[in-house]
Amino acid sequence: MAVKKTGQFSFVEALLPQGLGPASRLDRLAEVVKWYRFEKVLRRLRDEGPGRAGYPPLVMFRALLLQSLYGLSDAELEEALGDRLSFRRFAGLSLTDPIPDHTTLCRFRLALIGEGLLEKLFGELDRQLEQAGLVLKRGTMLDATLIETVARQPGEDEAPRDPDARLTARKGKRGVTYGYKAHVGVDEGSGLIRSVATTPANVNDTVMADGLIRGDEAVVWGDAAYHTRARQAALKARGIKPRLAQRPNRYHPELPPRLKRYNRLIARRRAAVETTFATWKRRMGLVAIRYIGLAKATAQVTLVAMAFNLRRWAVLSPG
Repeated sequence: MAVKKTGQFSFVEALLPQGLGPASRLDRLAEVVKWYRFEKVLRRLRDEGPGRAGYPPLVMFRALLLQSLYGLSDAELEEALGDRLSFRRFAGLSLTDPIPDHTTLCRFRLALIGEGLLEKLFGELDRQLEQAGLVLKRGTMLDATLIETVARQPGEDEAPRDPDARLTARKGKRGVTYGYKAHVGVDEGSGLIRSVATTPANVNDTVMADGLIRGDEAVVWGDAAYHTRARQAALKARGIKPRLAQRPNRYHPELPPRLKRYNRLIARRRAAVETTFATWKRRMGLVAIRYIGLAKATAQVTLVAMAFNLRRWAVLSPG
């Protein structure tokens, strides 16, 4: 395949000052991440068609990470790559390199989905974080959050615009959400996301729990939605301490004081996981699923999880 040569920085560009604040975070990430390992995963992407040379897959992947870090649409990402030197530098584009337009960015995302590469890319980042000594494995905190879709909720006589999105009530809140649910397993202490999954909004949290547990953690923390006797026994059999809040049932409608204290202790320990979703929504702009269908929603959430881990890497790494 013909590939554009990008990132050939001029002498003048080399003399330009490195960024401050968010820009310095991007420069730090450009240094500490072993990007060539991602490039190996992306090699299977090939543009066999004739015509203009395509952009290197690594440039496009890093551009999508920028999109997820800052909550940008495809059109906004195209504009930012054209305007911001720090974005160009992170993506590997020089001042004279052409910018991929929003349709090219969209096609690349679809190619990642079609080739099933996002899970492999997430796994590669997880390996690098572990090799850097940032994954503590003290415990895994389980949680989930609802994310509305931009697709309009169907009326009684209308076909859904997004056939995979579902309607669900917000627990403890008024109103309903039409969209998807992101499920995560977060490393206790580091705050890094070690596992992530996306489902329609009406899927119960407990359904995805076992897939979020890595098996190398010492403890699993979760609220009452994750507690089952079978899961508790399975974790104990694997040598993992189950710290799952318990809830009343029809035989014991009122929890005894001992279990109430136990639940409060669990709630305090796992409260840190709420920071993950607060960062996603307030700082990274994940206010809605932008795309139609579960596969595309999964891609958006997975890229946000990767971008979040990169953000944490920049915070946790000395230097």
